[in-house]
Amino acid sequence: MGSTRTVMFSSFSSRMSYKGQLSSSSQVQNVKTRPRIEEIREKRVAIFEKELKRQQSLVTRLEKIEVQYQGLNDENTQLIMNKAVSTPFNCAQHLSELLTKQSVVAEVNGELWDMHRPLEVDCSLKLFHFKENISQQAFLVNKVFWRSCSFILGAVIENAFQDNVSVVLHSFPSANVRSGSFVYDVQLGLSSWEPSTNDYRLLSTAFHQFFKHGYTFQRLDVDSNLALEMFTDNIFKAEQIPDIASNSTSGRSVTLYRVGDHIDISRGPMIGSTSVFSRCSIPAVHKLDNGLYRFQGVALPSDLFVNHFAYGILESRARKLNFSFQNPARIPELNASPATVK
Repeated sequence: MGSTRTVMFSSFSSRMSYKGQLSSSSQVQNVKTRPRIEEIREKRVAIFEKELKRQQSLVTRLEKIEVQYQGLNDENTQLIMNKAVSTPFNCAQHLSELLTKQSVVAEVNGELWDMHRPLEVDCSLKLFHFKENISQQAFLVNKVFWRSCSFILGAVIENAFQDNVSVVLHSFPSANVRSGSFVYDVQLGLSSWEPSTNDYRLLSTAFHQFFKHGYTFQRLDVDSNLALEMFTDNIFKAEQIPDIASNSTSGRSVTLYRVGDHIDISRGPMIGSTSVFSRCSIPAVHKLDNGLYRFQGVALPSDLFVNHFAYGILESRARKLNFSFQNPARIPELNASPATVK
């Protein structure tokens, strides 16, 4: 992802440009000088890549594992893959081109699993797509898609404003497809801001431009101290990391995801790639009582098509304030009913 920043929103010039002018300087709150977002992202990416290489270097020799793929119509295929190296995506490549293109998320030994997350032991494998016939599986796939949308929304917002406007990502609630919108809560260094129609259009365009790159979601589990080093510039993430780590299996681990040059915290799982998107809109931004701005969006994957009228209904629903809780997203269990999964 390049470092060019697209300026948008009514506090800036109304046209899309690389440099805009504030229409009212009084909107910008006095905040301490902080690094440019390009510098912040470069630092995070450098730490991420260094840790990724360190973890990869721990695999000193290749060990084989057995993967039992369970497909449609009781199709069973045994694959011999490389432990801690091969991923569900690699398995799909051995099976068929269609599976490689359509698979959104995997199930490994009954647990939802990222398509590009290395397999660790002998396992059973299922690959899910957007047109699952089993309602429970379809529900879980939709949650993974919605969570990924929130993640990307954070990336878009963080890069949308000029450097004199402080943008600090707070969090996104647990994915709730029934709410009608995916969400990201953000602290902005603006005393008041009401987006115009053109602002929403530009935001939606930025989201579309982002997913057009076909970025892969990279997952990395890191020690909490490393996560704190990465997010020293974000007071909210720094406060959240110790609690997230304490609730991990090891008591000190935090899961990060990288898309392009954007890195954020989430337990996941996420979709395999941003190439699965077809339509998206950011139709609402609400000022919350706690001072944060809640950005809300709606999107569709490329496998699903609705006409303009139907999509307009989805956009209208997404404009309503989403009251989803701000609890960190957790990995849903496949044996839980849709009504009980949060």
